[in-house]
Amino acid sequence: MPEWLVLVLATLIACAAVTGAVVLRQRRTDGDDPSETPDVIEYMTMMTGVVYAIVLGLAIAGVWEARNVADAAATDEAQALHEIHERARVAPEAPRERIRSDVAAYVRHTVGTEYPYMMEHGQLTHRGGQLLTDLRKDVLEWQPRSPREEQTYAALADGVADVDAARTSRADSAEPTLPGVVWLGLFAGAVVSVGMLFALQIQRSRREMLLAGLFTALIAFLLFLVRHFDEPFARGLSDPAGAFTALFPHAGGGVTGG
Repeated sequence: MPEWLVLVLATLIACAAVTGAVVLRQRRTDGDDPSETPDVIEYMTMMTGVVYAIVLGLAIAGVWEARNVADAAATDEAQALHEIHERARVAPEAPRERIRSDVAAYVRHTVGTEYPYMMEHGQLTHRGGQLLTDLRKDVLEWQPRSPREEQTYAALADGVADVDAARTSRADSAEPTLPGVVWLGLFAGAVVSVGMLFALQIQRSRREMLLAGLFTALIAFLLFLVRHFDEPFARGLSDPAGAFTALFPHAGGGVTGG
């Protein structure tokens, strides 16, 4: 049985159980004082607001953390490529030129092609992976002939591994952070939280209307904030490729996020 169906059934069963319990209680105790109802509604409104605030706060914290992870992944990838480019100066001319050419090709493709594609489709390009494979191949095929070259060779191999790890992390950050079921819960909670205002029998005074409007605007703003950071490379980062263009100025113009 799909998980979403289990969730729907569990929700319906819970609602039916509570509703049935309330109906049975009202049939057995016909002499209850109806003046107690507003106290119950106020309690339910308070608890609904508290629970929704916790869920919304966790969602904001989650997407903000994902945004920081995406920023760190892009920075680590660019920094590792820069270190490879600079450390290759110790290598002989032929492998040095091949390695630096591979780095330049990878950076140009990442900034000019892969980032726009990643923002639109939520995944990396096959060409970017192939360029990284070419870089790894040229680094590993170099045969060092002195202790200094051996140290540089080890550093270059570690740098390629760092680029690969950062690229994998960037691929994980290319997709939306929150799954659809979480968004369903956030919007449902917003509807319930705002709807409880009517359960409190809000009046039409200017003060109450102003507070109701501000409360609704606050929830809408927080949901917009969650959506903004939900896709870090598409909207959360102002210049997703800024780390690449800062270290490789000739790679091309910066890619601007939403």
